[in-house]
Amino acid sequence: MKQVVEARTAHAGGVSQDFADPGFSEAVIGWQKQHGRHALPWQNTRDAYRIWLSEIMLQQTQVAAVIPYYQRFLERFPDVRALAEAPSEDVMAHWSGLGYYTRARNLHRCAQRVVEQYDGVFPSDPGLLAELPGIGRSTAAAISAFSYGTRAAILDGNVKRVFCRVFGVEGFPGSKPVEDQLWKRAVALLPDADMEAYTQGLMDLGATLCTRSRPACERCPLADRCVARATGRTHLLPERKPKKAIPEKSATMLVIADQSHVLLEQRPDSGIWGGLLSLPEIDVLEPADNTREEIEATLRIAATRYGVVDDFERLQPFTHVFTHFKLHVSPYQVHLAKRSDFAGQENWVWYPVTGLADAPLPAPVKKLLLAVFREPDLLSL
Repeated sequence: MKQVVEARTAHAGGVSQDFADPGFSEAVIGWQKQHGRHALPWQNTRDAYRIWLSEIMLQQTQVAAVIPYYQRFLERFPDVRALAEAPSEDVMAHWSGLGYYTRARNLHRCAQRVVEQYDGVFPSDPGLLAELPGIGRSTAAAISAFSYGTRAAILDGNVKRVFCRVFGVEGFPGSKPVEDQLWKRAVALLPDADMEAYTQGLMDLGATLCTRSRPACERCPLADRCVARATGRTHLLPERKPKKAIPEKSATMLVIADQSHVLLEQRPDSGIWGGLLSLPEIDVLEPADNTREEIEATLRIAATRYGVVDDFERLQPFTHVFTHFKLHVSPYQVHLAKRSDFAGQENWVWYPVTGLADAPLPAPVKKLLLAVFREPDLLSL
């Protein structure tokens, strides 16, 4: 099996002997064993479930932010079967606030697939792992290396930065030609042993020493061979993605209260905040086209679908920045004298305000609601 895995990995990456450098892996492994991270909650284990969970959570998220979520997640879902059998809303609630919610939906689907196809045991073959929901080539290699000691190459953002600087690789590493070259290098540099230390060492170097700004070159075990350092280009490599104007979108949200409950809507699985609960949104014209009074009059009329409106007030607008766009939110609070009956409509729920802290809500929406119902005077204008 090991030879099959190695052959598949080598074929996928297109091994080039031009990139072979045994001294590189030796330096990384030696440094990691002495100076790398060894006490993270998901380390010192061969449990593929825990390793997989940490790798998914760590995608585009810092270690410090992941740790409390990881620990709470394990308390509720201690193994892959518990996660597979859990209701999706429970999974989303425990992910709420961590962001990039597609990860949570894929996490749940992946757990179900592992139970259905592999009887609850994650496969050791990176190729099979990469076929599961939410697991790409680099993540599959990391899971397999840490769980089974498989000789497989990783290439996450931290590793790309290390390679680009050490070997002077020019061009944006997210472009296909540059990424293909980096994959070939990643495969060619694999050591024959100590895969766990090597894989962790690459991650640790990028996260703690070879950082985007102010890299600690004087403590780096690769400093003597680093092209970027020798040529004074650590601030230029890796090259940044060409800038594009960030799109901006607007949304008007209604905080519709009826005594001790607030009306929430289940968002569709696709799109932003997919699968989470959120506030009802209303389409209104931009302020440039209407006065504030006209906008609020339109909102009052629209709010009548939710019940008999008793009071209406504007809350403090806020902006939430996603990876690819900015969302400007204008929230309004609506107090109802009598609420409409949404019985039979599964995408609507009157949610008790006492349970908002644990509700599967997007982080900015949860922050808004907790402020409204705990300290309402702070947000009303």
